[in-house]
Amino acid sequence: MRLDKYLKVSRIIKRRTIANEACDAGKVEVNGKIARASYDIKVGDIIKVSLGTNERSYKVVAVTEHALKEDASKMYEQI
Repeated sequence: MRLDKYLKVSRIIKRRTIANEACDAGKVEVNGKIARASYDIKVGDIIKVSLGTNERSYKVVAVTEHALKEDASKMYEQI
């Protein structure tokens, strides 16, 4: 699954366009490297998102095409 879609489906970022813009601006890293929106996410990847003054890291636990609001937080672990 593409990085921008994963950020949207897991509800880390609310909209896919905003996730895409954050990736283009270099505010999203995967495994310590700045990642493009087209990066292919795999289970075990570490995603670091820096938006404004917030900087958060997540470990990918599951990759699913669709997730309900209640299940979205089960797709990652906050580090």
